[in-house]
Amino acid sequence: MACPFFMPTCKSEDGGWVHPTRLPLGGGWAGHCSAPGHEGTEPTREELQQFCNLGYAAGCPRLPRERECDAVRFGVARDCGDQLLVWFVCEAGHRPATHGMLEYDCLRMQWIGSHPDPRIQKMADCYLQAYLLRRIQPSAAGIPSSESL
Repeated sequence: MACPFFMPTCKSEDGGWVHPTRLPLGGGWAGHCSAPGHEGTEPTREELQQFCNLGYAAGCPRLPRERECDAVRFGVARDCGDQLLVWFVCEAGHRPATHGMLEYDCLRMQWIGSHPDPRIQKMADCYLQAYLLRRIQPSAAGIPSSESL
């Protein structure tokens, strides 16, 4: 689960994660904080590893005391080849607070509707990017391709 105040900007290949594809956004990301009063603050590498990319950042000094959710998670609900349905769940207190589905048209390479919160939409973009990369390049994610079987 990613921190709901994390605004990812670019994939981070040097994050030091043992299994980056297992991270909530499908890989490690660099970015900035969007918590009230800290907008644009660039987290340290340690903060990116321990808080931003992993959610439930209770130890982060920028995390607002009052917030709608503590973390956001994503998952592909259905992959029909030309259309993807992506579930999102915003959690508060380790329980679902809000949830929904975002639909992506793979042929037009665009979302069919977007999430009203630009942070969550940006995280969905990052998750989708990582998912699509694994889908077209399975060996890059440690998944054997049909040619190597």
